[in-house]
Amino acid sequence: MHTKIFRILPRLCLLLVLTLLPTLSVFAQDDNTQVRITQVDNSKFPNVTVYVSVTNTAGEPVGIDPATIQISENGQTMQPVDVRGGGEGGEGQAEPFTTMLVMDISGSMDKNDKFTAAKEAAKAYISQMRPGDQAGLITFDTQVHYVQPITSDINALLDAVDKLKTGSDTAMFNALIEAEKALEAASGRKAIIALTDGMDNQSQSTADDVIAGISQGGLTVSTIGFGDASTASQAGLDEAALKSLAEKSGGLYSYAADSESLSALYQQYGRTLQSEYAITYVSPSTLRDGVNRTLNVTVSNLGATTESQYNPGGVLPEVSSNSLVLFGSILAVLLLLLVVPGLVSRGVGMFSGTKKKGRIKLSSPPSVSSKKTNIKIK
Repeated sequence: MHTKIFRILPRLCLLLVLTLLPTLSVFAQDDNTQVRITQVDNSKFPNVTVYVSVTNTAGEPVGIDPATIQISENGQTMQPVDVRGGGEGGEGQAEPFTTMLVMDISGSMDKNDKFTAAKEAAKAYISQMRPGDQAGLITFDTQVHYVQPITSDINALLDAVDKLKTGSDTAMFNALIEAEKALEAASGRKAIIALTDGMDNQSQSTADDVIAGISQGGLTVSTIGFGDASTASQAGLDEAALKSLAEKSGGLYSYAADSESLSALYQQYGRTLQSEYAITYVSPSTLRDGVNRTLNVTVSNLGATTESQYNPGGVLPEVSSNSLVLFGSILAVLLLLLVVPGLVSRGVGMFSGTKKKGRIKLSSPPSVSSKKTNIKIK
């Protein structure tokens, strides 16, 4: 009996290890890979385009086979009708995107040559734009300044950055609201990259207003906190708000302590946008019913997964053509039921009125005998 146990025990241990090994591997790979749904474009609904970013823990893009990306809507696996994007099998094929650069020009940016570093970093970002990419420039101090409307003209953008000058206090949330408005008309992938070195102390808008202004899945807000190079201090930054803005919109947050790290962050953000995968599928629920749909994206060979939601829109539920015919028929019957009693009542009234006109009532003439009775003869 004991001999059998000793023979079986090693086999059980080996089986247990082989069973757990794939699971352990999945968790290790999941820890090193981040998958994010950065935007959901339903402007051509029921065609839905999901933008997916796959990066390592350092924020650098990870090249994968697009066929390993699986999307499900409300738990139902979707079959892609179009896949575009960077990485293995799709490098250089990512569709053009639009970026709104939002830069802090408050007085504090003048210290320790931070403003010069910020301008150089923005110019480095602009210089790596590909044909078809677009960008605009909004700056903020006490006021919001729409310096350069969205354009694909790299020279115009570089010139706009070169002409920037610093001002006074910080109104970042107001500037982000304006950036959202400026991007409303832009199609395809769109993103905001915001840089600040301090806390917002002048905005009428709040961080919650900025999030509310983003249609669900409509764009991302990535933020960069730029510290004081002389003290390497982050005390003046509202990092909680910057992180919250980035996380809730599918963007990134990073802190830069000097000009070198700032420039590297801008370029990394650009590479991340350029490497995203755009996957289009047809939603099985084809009506704009105003109901949120849950999206799950999994990279099967990495075990990395993420979840988000999108709303197809529609204040009133849409109906199919067959439903419209049925609805019209029901409406016609209801209207008929409302009208018929009135018509019947009117017909009865007309009929009754005709009969009344046909009756002639004759009054009796005064009695002759009564008149004679009243005559007196003298």
